[in-house]
This record gives sequence, C-alpha cells and structure tokens, in this order.
Amino acid sequence: MTTIAETFAKCRDDNRAALMPFITCGYPSMREFPSIMKCLSTSGADIIEVGFPHSDPLADGPVIQRASHLALERGFTVAKGFAAIASLRRSVSQSIVVMCYANIILRAGINSFVNRCASNNVSGLIVPDMIPEESSELRIACRKHGIDFIPLVTLTSPPERALSIASDASGFVYFVSVTGTTGARATMHSDLKQQVTNLRRHSKAPVAVGFGVSTPEMAGKIGAFSDGVIIGSAILQLIDSSGSKRNYSSVSKFLTEARMNLESQR
Repeated sequence: MTTIAETFAKCRDDNRAALMPFITCGYPSMREFPSIMKCLSTSGADIIEVGFPHSDPLADGPVIQRASHLALERGFTVAKGFAAIASLRRSVSQSIVVMCYANIILRAGINSFVNRCASNNVSGLIVPDMIPEESSELRIACRKHGIDFIPLVTLTSPPERALSIASDASGFVYFVSVTGTTGARATMHSDLKQQVTNLRRHSKAPVAVGFGVSTPEMAGKIGAFSDGVIIGSAILQLIDSSGSKRNYSSVSKFLTEARMNLESQR
C-alpha cells in the first residue's frame, strides 16, 4: 500500500493534483461496498476516502446523510467497516483515509480505534467535528501508530488560524470549499482559489479541496490551484441512480474524466 506522502509526491512529479473520491462505507450495502472500492481503485483514484456512517452526520448534506442512514439500516458496524477495508488490502493499492465523527472514536476508545485503523489498512483519519484544541490525545495516538491525522480548514477560518492548523498537519490539509454541509455545487466560491493558494504557499503539507465538487470539469479547475480534489456527493448520486443492477460504469466514467481534467490543467 502506498503512503499518503508517497502519493502526493508522485502527483507532484506528474504535475497534477491527486484525485480523491469519497464513498460511504456500507453503501449501498456491505456486500456491494468492495465492488465500489475496486471501481474507484481502477478508475484513476490516487487516495480513497471512506466515510464511517453516523446517525447524526452534522457536516454532511442530504446525499451523504441518506447514504449513511441506509448503510446503518443495512447492517453497517465499525467492526464490519474495518473488516471490509482490511479485505481489500490485496486488491486496492491506494491509501485509504477514514472520515468519521468523534463520537464513534470516543465510544471505542481513542487508542483502541486508532490501533484498529493501523491494523486494518487505514493510512489517515479525518474527524470533521473535532476542533484542534480537543484533538491532542487523538493526534498523539495517530502519531504513535503511524496514522496521518488530517485537519480541516474552512473558508471562514481566519488566516492565522488556518496557518496554525496547517503547521501541525500530517498527510494533508483538508480545505472545505463551501460554507455549510457537503453536497455538489454548481460553482466554486469566489474566494476559494486565493485562500487555497495562500495556504499552500505557507503549508508544508499538501492542501486538498473537498465539499461541493460536482463535475469532472470543476475537479480540473480546482486541481489547477490545489494538491488534491476530493469528490463525494457526486459519486454517491451516481451510485444511487444506477439502479438495482449496479455496474458502476457511470462512476468509472466520471472519475476517468476527472482524472483527465486534472492532468490537463497544469
């Protein structure tokens, strides 16, 4: 398995941003999840972000909320999630980053949860509802187990705070490109390019942009000024619209086009 640092280094050598699709673990079912992961892996993904479902996903918009609720209804558990990721060790070579809410980690115990990440093919961890001031114990545990703890910076973060957060980042900085929850948007925020460019200029860690990326073309435009582009809701919508006989060709086409756009933007 390639590390996150190695992945971004290779993308820099290729003069492009990393393609980073998101999928909810256990959606549309635990049985189908490995097939979707393999589709992402073979369609141009550099890093794959896996969201652990939560009953109250505060940072997520309606598409990911729905996917989380369905995954929980259809039997997702943290244990099953880790087992599914571990089972993909031989077929998915990309780094896998888990995004989950703090309550899931605290319920399991910080050291126990991070140890399970390390033991089950997980390279990085994102906790969207844990502010830096409350994350010291988790960051220490991640460092101990070789897991990248990935912080979030938002459009409304004051510049000094954004730089402070980025200075302690491991793996990459997740730049939230919209105000509000996740979900595909038709346009980029007017300040996005300037803020990401400024942060990249001062951050030692790569800066990846997520939330709101709706088309392969938008992915390419964002990739022109960032180190990575994270795409979630748009992919889940394609999975949802594929019907009961899922072959995920629309997902593969979307990601292939996004990768082509990333390669042509610099």
